[in-house]
Amino acid sequence: MTASAKEKIIVAVDAPDASSAVRLVEPLAGEGCLFKIGLQLFTAEGPSIVSRLQSTGARIFLDLKFHDIPNTAREAVHCAVRLGVDMTTIHLCGGPQMVSESVAAAKESKTLVLGVSVLTSMDDEALHAVGVPRIAEEQVLHLADMGLQCGLRGIVASPREIRPLREKFGSRLVIVTPGVRPAGSDVGDQKRVMTPGDAVRAGADYLVIGRPITGAPSPLESLRAIAAEMQAAL
Repeated sequence: MTASAKEKIIVAVDAPDASSAVRLVEPLAGEGCLFKIGLQLFTAEGPSIVSRLQSTGARIFLDLKFHDIPNTAREAVHCAVRLGVDMTTIHLCGGPQMVSESVAAAKESKTLVLGVSVLTSMDDEALHAVGVPRIAEEQVLHLADMGLQCGLRGIVASPREIRPLREKFGSRLVIVTPGVRPAGSDVGDQKRVMTPGDAVRAGADYLVIGRPITGAPSPLESLRAIAAEMQAAL
């Protein structure tokens, strides 16, 4: 019943080491979801953690948010492609040339390059503090438009920007949404959040969910419960 919904879930594997990551991923790998490797785990274990988790049957979203000069970002994406990951991320604020070259680096592969717009830990006040005059929604739409012009096919954006993105760009962008919390969950350091059902109804293609699954007494039961909520919303 919930197969299609499970495929829309990306479990954030924010583990400190490989053994902890494998213990988390192995019971969930057959559920059809993806698994996100971020900075903490990748820095602790290096590229080998990708193949280690892939050996369980897991599909991988490598979320390192490349943001550098175009040549460096391009070569980093090339490395992610060689690792065989399904998705990887760049920061859209790296500019048009960096985005174009990064997208081109994955063109002949299965790897989807996603542009990070505004981190879900940031709000309008935080944007203004770093010199961005726009509010979060305007900045996300601005960066998405630039990304599309550079060949980008996917974006990472908070739940609050899903509907505006769909209204402006239709289905031209795959939308990956962090900041998803089941009703009653602790929002932690996220500023712009939404429940899984609401995010799916708004038009998200994938939901990144971490602590509500990984911190649950039974991550498998939590994953299935969230998938059921999403399926009801589809």
